[in-house]
Amino acid sequence: MTDPKPVLAILGGTGDLGTGLARRWAQAGYRVIIGSRTQEKAAAAVEDLQAVMTERGVDSVTVEAMENLQAAEAANIVVMTVPFAHHSSTLELVKPALAGKILVDVTVPLVPPKVARVQLPEAGSAGQIAQELLGEDVQVVSAFQNVAAHHLQEGAGLDCDVLVCGNKKDARAEVIKLVEAAGMRGFHAGSIANAAAVEAMTSVLIFVNKQYSCHAGIKLTGLPE
Repeated sequence: MTDPKPVLAILGGTGDLGTGLARRWAQAGYRVIIGSRTQEKAAAAVEDLQAVMTERGVDSVTVEAMENLQAAEAANIVVMTVPFAHHSSTLELVKPALAGKILVDVTVPLVPPKVARVQLPEAGSAGQIAQELLGEDVQVVSAFQNVAAHHLQEGAGLDCDVLVCGNKKDARAEVIKLVEAAGMRGFHAGSIANAAAVEAMTSVLIFVNKQYSCHAGIKLTGLPE
């Protein structure tokens, strides 16, 4: 008998990144909740997503809309895809609903307009900020920063690897399951302190994408078969 799949909430999940992850996880059989600051905005994103999936022949999936706090309360694993400017305020809002749960932090500390330049916060990374703010009762795992939202929106497989950072190996392993469910390879990449390197790589990839007019990701080589 297999364990039931966890319920997933994607906070700030109305953009291309959030809806791309929602689509892939819903197709993999997860119950997915898209959260937003308003119920109306979340519902509009769900409606658009379901229309796209129906158009492509995918009907039997579960995607719901809720406000961020309600979504966090209803989920077993919570995913943060909010802009860095709203990162701390969103964490403060949902903190009471995160006790004992895994928070997957996808946030990158980009500083517009120079988003192609690495500009990490004093605390080191968004992931480290989240872990410090939420405390040890919440297992913060940093992942998915180097995946192009453009590719997540496609229905096909993804030739992209995901580095997964967090202080608890078991929590990282749960997130690697989500990486694989979304069609990619996930790898343990150390403690939450290492999230700084992964988040910084996003700005490097933005520069590469602009330079070569592409949607680049990362791929690990030299691994054992």
